[in-house]
Order: sequence, then structure tokens, then C-alpha cells
Amino acid sequence: MKATKLLHTKEEYAQDFVEILIWRVPKPVSPSEHPYKYRLVYIVEGKRVVGYDNERGKGDHKHIQGAELPYFFQSPATLIVDFMHDIAGVST
Repeated sequence: MKATKLLHTKEEYAQDFVEILIWRVPKPVSPSEHPYKYRLVYIVEGKRVVGYDNERGKGDHKHIQGAELPYFFQSPATLIVDFMHDIAGVST
């Protein structure tokens, strides 16, 4: 089984953009235990303001205005809701 892209969207607003990529993978990306690989990012004037990802070796985590914080992944739908909530909560 290969990775399957579930969602890829990019919305641009002048110099800012939101990009969401979510794949279903055959094996979890260690140390994550779920079958998803994801990268969600909110960029303002060329700088990452909010980002969520589960890179190999780090597992599920998020970046909020330069701080890296743990993230508890529940589902792709919840991931998107949490990401959008964090975008709404930051001041740019």
C-alpha cells in the first residue's frame, strides 16, 4: 500500500497563505501511532505563524508564533479544526 493523499489545499491572501496537506500512510510516522502524515501551515509575510506536522523522530506537534508545542492527534477532521482555531487566535 502506498501513501494516499487525502487533502491538499492552498488558499492565498496577498502575501499570506494557508496550506493543508494530509496523507494516509501504510505505517505510522514514528513516533506517531496513527496512519496519517500531515503538514498544515499559516504563513504571514513569509514567516510561519502557525504550523502543525508530524515529522519523523518528533511525532505530532505544532508551532505557534515561534514556540514548538506537543499536539494530541485525534483525527484529520479534528486536526483541521484545531489548526483553524489556532490561526484565529494569533495576532499578526
